[in-house]
Amino acid sequence: MPIKSSFADSALSLKQQLGQKLMLDLRYFCQQGSSQRCRTPLTELPDELAKAISRYDIGGVILFSENTQNIEQIINLNQQLQQAASKSKSGLPLFISIDQEGGRVARLPRDVATSFTGNMSIGATYPEHGTYFATQTANILATELSVLGINVNYAPTVDVNMNPDNPVINVRSFSESPDEVAAMGAAQVIEFEKNGIISAIKHFPGHGDTNVDSHTGLPKVMHSKEVIYAQDLAPFKQIIEQHSPGMIMTAHIQYPELDSSTLTNVDGKQMIKPATMSRKIMTDILRDELNYQGVVVTDALDMAGISHFFSPTQAVVNTFAAGVDIALMPIEIRTPEDINKLDALIDSLVSAVKTKQLDADEIAHSTQRITSLKHQFKLNALPNPINALANAKHIIGNKAHRELEAYLALAAITQIRNNNNTLPLKLGADKHIHIIMPDTRKCMAMQQAISALSSQPLSFSCSSLQGFDPGEARRNINQASIVIAGNATPNQSAVEIGGMDDLADNPNFALNNAEQPKALESLLKMAKQHTPTVFISLRAPYDIAQFGHYADAVLASYAYNIDVDKNDLVSGPAFTALAKVLFGQAPAKGQLPVTIKQSKSH
Repeated sequence: MPIKSSFADSALSLKQQLGQKLMLDLRYFCQQGSSQRCRTPLTELPDELAKAISRYDIGGVILFSENTQNIEQIINLNQQLQQAASKSKSGLPLFISIDQEGGRVARLPRDVATSFTGNMSIGATYPEHGTYFATQTANILATELSVLGINVNYAPTVDVNMNPDNPVINVRSFSESPDEVAAMGAAQVIEFEKNGIISAIKHFPGHGDTNVDSHTGLPKVMHSKEVIYAQDLAPFKQIIEQHSPGMIMTAHIQYPELDSSTLTNVDGKQMIKPATMSRKIMTDILRDELNYQGVVVTDALDMAGISHFFSPTQAVVNTFAAGVDIALMPIEIRTPEDINKLDALIDSLVSAVKTKQLDADEIAHSTQRITSLKHQFKLNALPNPINALANAKHIIGNKAHRELEAYLALAAITQIRNNNNTLPLKLGADKHIHIIMPDTRKCMAMQQAISALSSQPLSFSCSSLQGFDPGEARRNINQASIVIAGNATPNQSAVEIGGMDDLADNPNFALNNAEQPKALESLLKMAKQHTPTVFISLRAPYDIAQFGHYADAVLASYAYNIDVDKNDLVSGPAFTALAKVLFGQAPAKGQLPVTIKQSKSH
């Protein structure tokens, strides 16, 4: 149970209560509007936004990578934000939140903060290490966030990844086993909150069996009620019972077996309520049945799963009517003029209370939950700014943290096949390695990790799946002593490719995302004729079913993130770990946390 707040909620006006229930994003801000979309990252707090936070008693903000450039800047921004909140009538501190899950989803700069290799890599260590890595990673993530002045982490993801085609969760999930997800998820919640970071588990009631990304559409899960309770809901139920988290984040997903009731969308059509807007799911199941008494926050309301169907105001009214406490990213504020939208939104919400669309007592109770949580975590106790910077520089990305990052990356590496004793690689001097990777930066990372470990001088060539010359690739493969081929499925988003623009190098051979699997298959077929081949699944390991049978040895790393990319030095913990396994300097002890369809044998 949350500790009762000493803040006098009854003293908050209705407008102040509604302000507490809003969580704004500050990703970009432009002093002057223009016909083009604002893309200027917000790295310090403009006066107009500071005044808006004070005037409307805003409850919280979410930071993105655009807001987090370096340690000093992040600390200064967070202090500016809390100073603005302290000048509000209520004086209530802000929730300053972030998605720092580790692995694929990490908003702090990877070369500065410790990002880890993510949840599925933790899941791969579970049979041997239990919850050790779940606990240790959460401890480090929490410590690094806390010294920056961040107090809420939208983590861990406790979705059970049951769908190989899941485009948005995949390696963000620990496992396909609800019990293992619950065990590792609970360990992280306990460790985050022990270290002063409010944990928001997500995405209730489960995003693990979707093949649509709710950022771009509205998924529907057709599971029976029995399956939902046994699989999707199970980790949430177990974690609430074991260590109820400060927050739970909703999913923009339709679950007709839990709630088939409808509402009217912006086109005047009836549609099944997404979970975020379902009172049956958010109140009857989450509050009454599972007895969750903490704060419920929406997933971002600007995601297409919501914004395609509802106006911003209607989306907030619908979520509050369902019993959700906080609307995350309800409106886009990118210019000083956009701040007027806040006025309009709060006025509309006040009207919704007056017309009984929203219940005034429920709004008051919801605000009580929010202020209780702020009091419980002592959010108004800000670190001394003089000590904060030195302390943060001592802690963030320090040697011990990086060592644990490397230890996890290595403990997760999984060997699925090793025919003909292909591994460890036994290469003499001046042998040639041909590397196939999703882009040239990953080729460089793999090459540099191997070069750092090899006692012999080796030569390398690379085929980037962004585009390559087939004739040149064939010559390189034929000359190679070994082919090392890496694949990342689902496809990387543009933001993940980063660094060097491969297509500028060789636009004649540019491949779009749909063509890349066929191109990889053609290269693997070439290699199979003459050259020993190692296939590495760099992301969700389901791709082993499609590509693994072409290779003599198959490994999975669950991660490919590059942490250092400077002056032609490219490295990441998964590549270093893979090189150690490839050359027999460490065994591959990880185990698959998900089931892969039987590979064809050729």
